[in-house]
Amino acid sequence: MPFRSKMTPIIDAMTRRPLGLTCGVLLLALTLPLQGCAPLIVGGVLVGATATMHDRRSPQVILEDQQIEFEAMSALVRNTDVRDHTQLSVTSYNRTLLITGTAQSLELAERATALVSVIPKVQRVVDEIQVRAPLDIRRQAEDAFISTRVNAELFKVRLPDFDPTRVKVVTSDAVVYLMGLVTPEEAEAAAETARYVPGVQRVVKLFEYITPSA
Repeated sequence: MPFRSKMTPIIDAMTRRPLGLTCGVLLLALTLPLQGCAPLIVGGVLVGATATMHDRRSPQVILEDQQIEFEAMSALVRNTDVRDHTQLSVTSYNRTLLITGTAQSLELAERATALVSVIPKVQRVVDEIQVRAPLDIRRQAEDAFISTRVNAELFKVRLPDFDPTRVKVVTSDAVVYLMGLVTPEEAEAAAETARYVPGVQRVVKLFEYITPSA
């Protein structure tokens, strides 16, 4: 089946913004799968101020990302055709919404993207839906393992002030998507690390670039 993607192999053209560290309480955003008639399960992990201090998003944006994911999945589930004939996941980071997975037709893929594009607070939608049969359980398990391996390898990056928890890793059909608010140097280090993880076929950078404050 063809791979339908609006993205080039490496994406590196997002907005630069100043760095500002924040602290507080966050609700950790989860990537939620949509497959057939499976029930929608929405969950979160409450973590303390120490973890939030490492996040370059403000507490308000962190909560907005959680709400965006919830509303996106709800919109997809409410549409019967999309719910029954796609296998999708959504991930929001700093109001950029990434939608990955599979759809049985181009029309369904475009409908899914349209549904999530109108959600309040969403500033950009990255459509990475493949038009093909659903991924089997083995492929899904391998994708989960790849994400785990990439996250682990990021802890080995030897770069001053690099914090691996600031990089969001999403894997779909052996393609690794990297999101986060990072410096160009951090982005390059993260992408190079992900490229060498066994099983990774392609790395797509969806970072927003920041200029660290003095």
